[in-house]
Amino acid sequence: MHSLGELERSVMELLWAADAPLSAYDLQELLAERKLAATTILTVLSRLENKNFVARERSTRPHRYTAVATREDHTAELMHQVLGSASNRTAVLERFVGQVSVDEAATLRRLLGA
Repeated sequence: MHSLGELERSVMELLWAADAPLSAYDLQELLAERKLAATTILTVLSRLENKNFVARERSTRPHRYTAVATREDHTAELMHQVLGSASNRTAVLERFVGQVSVDEAATLRRLLGA
């Protein structure tokens, strides 16, 4: 899975939170405090599309974009990448589990059927 730059992450956060597909102009408005040009947003969307993070609806003008996967899917994939790159997976898992809250530990036990 590809990594996200800071602006790409901001765009993805908006797409993940949206109830409907968004156009570059919608995103530009939502990111108004950054004063980004529509062309900048379109470039970011094009990169995200190339990385398979977003899908573009071409049937409408302006095109509208949606996230291909959920935020949770993306986060889980990142966790798998990090774990997969570890030389000692057990040590990484031990440190991770050692830092979770009591509620998160209970969730992990439930999910693992323990």
